[in-house]
Amino acid sequence: MIKEFEGKTEQEAVAKAAEELNMDESGFDVEVVDEGRSGLFFKKPVKIRVTVKDESSSSFEQDFEDELSQLNGTEEEEDEEPNVDQEIVDKVSAFIKQVITLMGYEAEISTQSIKGTKLTLSIQSESDSILIGRKGKNLDSLQVVCNAYVNQLDADCKVILDSENYRIRHEKQIVRMAFRTASQVKKTGRSQLMEPMNPYERRLVHTALNDVTGIETKSEGEGLYKQVRVLCSRSKH
Repeated sequence: MIKEFEGKTEQEAVAKAAEELNMDESGFDVEVVDEGRSGLFFKKPVKIRVTVKDESSSSFEQDFEDELSQLNGTEEEEDEEPNVDQEIVDKVSAFIKQVITLMGYEAEISTQSIKGTKLTLSIQSESDSILIGRKGKNLDSLQVVCNAYVNQLDADCKVILDSENYRIRHEKQIVRMAFRTASQVKKTGRSQLMEPMNPYERRLVHTALNDVTGIETKSEGEGLYKQVRVLCSRSKH
């Protein structure tokens, strides 16, 4: 169910939605449709669009988000000794190659690095742009499938899939975009919504802008890929 609400502020509109729908704010997603504006003789209200979460799909989305966040966000020490058996590396490499073959593409899989229990595999393919997908969505999905297979092996291992060094390039691009957006928000005084991102990408933005004076961030939207709103904050000094 999707409904729209208005209020003098975004918080007031959300409170109205919670009261009318008789549920906690965690039960629905909020998208700001119109930030409203003030004139000499008028004040246009803030308009939000509320989407009530479906219990089953919400559970699936949360599981997927948690999985991506745990995988991409795994941090290991640079000098940590490899702790993944070669047998597991071979099985996982063969599995992901088979999945890609069943998708109709050819690829070679190589080990990029092993740090502790984190195994990073690199996919080399003439169809790398397709396997990476728009904003890395296909690569993320392949990665989740791959780790589901690892769980069946009962192995203490987390797999990161990469292709053409996409992960590093994309992370740098997101951080640059975050700072550029924050600069524009400071100049104009108006908040901005960044493009939809997965949970790990959103965390990169929140972390990058956390210590920027006068700026705060929050996630908005519905589904697996939410947006980060960058806005001015009066509480930061």
